[in-house]
Amino acid sequence: MAFSRRRHHHYSRRRWLIPAISAAFGFLLLFIFFLSILAPSPNGNRLFHLPRRHSSDDNDADNEIEDSQSHVPIKARSEGVSDRDIWSSRNSKFFYGCSNASNKFLKAQDITHPNRYLSIVTSGGLNQQRTGITDAVVAARILNATLVVPKLDKSSYWKDSSGFSDIFDVDWFIKYLAKDVSIVKELPLRRGQIWSPYRMRVPRKCTDRCYINRVLPVLNKKHAVQITKFDYRLANKLDTDLQKLRCRVNYHALKFADPILRMGEKLIQRMRMKSNHFIALHLRFESDMLAFSGCYYGGGDKERRELGKIRKKWKTLHDSDPDKARRHGRCPLTPEEVGLMLRSIGYAEDVHIYVASGEIYGGEETLTPLKALFPNFYTKDTLATKDELEPFSAFSSRMAALDFIVCDESDVFVTNNHGNMAKILAGRRRYFGHKPTIRPNGRKLYRLFLNRNYMTEKEFVYRVGKYQRGFMGEPKEVGPSWGVFHENPSSCICEKVDNATVEISHSSSRLETSSKVTSNDYDTDISENPELDMLLSD
Repeated sequence: MAFSRRRHHHYSRRRWLIPAISAAFGFLLLFIFFLSILAPSPNGNRLFHLPRRHSSDDNDADNEIEDSQSHVPIKARSEGVSDRDIWSSRNSKFFYGCSNASNKFLKAQDITHPNRYLSIVTSGGLNQQRTGITDAVVAARILNATLVVPKLDKSSYWKDSSGFSDIFDVDWFIKYLAKDVSIVKELPLRRGQIWSPYRMRVPRKCTDRCYINRVLPVLNKKHAVQITKFDYRLANKLDTDLQKLRCRVNYHALKFADPILRMGEKLIQRMRMKSNHFIALHLRFESDMLAFSGCYYGGGDKERRELGKIRKKWKTLHDSDPDKARRHGRCPLTPEEVGLMLRSIGYAEDVHIYVASGEIYGGEETLTPLKALFPNFYTKDTLATKDELEPFSAFSSRMAALDFIVCDESDVFVTNNHGNMAKILAGRRRYFGHKPTIRPNGRKLYRLFLNRNYMTEKEFVYRVGKYQRGFMGEPKEVGPSWGVFHENPSSCICEKVDNATVEISHSSSRLETSSKVTSNDYDTDISENPELDMLLSD
């Protein structure tokens, strides 16, 4: 009985204790609330501020203009990135391009059948056509056929009437590849008349076995075959000698025509006269790119209407989800965001930038924040006179070729998308000495820019450096989605080991762990912020 009373006594004490704790907790919440009102804003000590971009409201265009002035970071070099050489790649001296054929690779004259002709019609713009030309040479080799100089696409979005010889040195192309593939400028006459080849298509990423099974029987019967829409019609993975042939075509045989080369060299010389080093930025913020990617940048109904109209030109595109595309890093950064990324990873205000681009969507208003971050801002139109560019200006592929030359020769190349030019140049720069090629980590940077109001400048810069680790163009720095051979020509990269040379092994290399993050790469004064990490997580 006494035990029962004691239990009831404790039960009574608990009954009044629980409300008391609840009341105390409530007062604590009120105290924190009032304290948060009196405390400074989380971004009160930030040295720069950018307008936040929204993704869905129709009033985005108005919200976007709230604060269009970027306050440039005061410090020239990022505190979040190690004191690296910003103009070169680590360990690049250990690597070089190698594409010579092996002793087993027979000469073209020994394997080419006399009555087999392969013709192809490329698709897309300059760099998409370049991949098609490269793969066409390899396809002709697989089929032991004579290649007819490829025909360029003249009916796509770009409406460029240029032929092969208008862009590339056709005689050099034929001569350089003479030992590998027999090439003629035109199909020979047949019984004194023009020979019309049999037209057909092949699937994308067609293997060498695919060409033997699908094309060779037709070629043996018709003797001349033309494959249309020839872009990415050859598999990524091929025999090593065929991969090396790809490299010989892309990096040696495809030389631009002399007028394009001379103008490109003038642009490079004029950049070098201004600075010993310069960045080339492939901004890719034209209306066609934004429309194709299905991205949205806060321009309201006007932007949706304009880009939606362009998007309809591609019949095979599905309805887009702009938020999802941005979250997954498939959208180009805005010019402003690219500028902030570059400043955060160590490129100071006095760095000279060459911008390779067509007409930027939004015009000068879109470019103003980037120019505020990098006043030494140049394009081919500012470096050359109108008269100098007149022979090229009516042809999109020739203008793109000028940009290609400057980007290829730049000390640092920054690509703002994952398109054909980015892939081709990334692979080419790997092959010719691993010159740095920086690509934004769009998936991570998207969330960082979205939540930039919740961190200091120091925190922002630190996180940009952290997220860009593995995206700075170092040797062996290859992500899971960067497997396109034109972007990563691993079969054509050799490594120096103890004054000797060996081809890179995918399984082992001194640089296998080069893209991993270490504590030495970042400012140790900045502590991790778990709440911010959660905010920025996928």
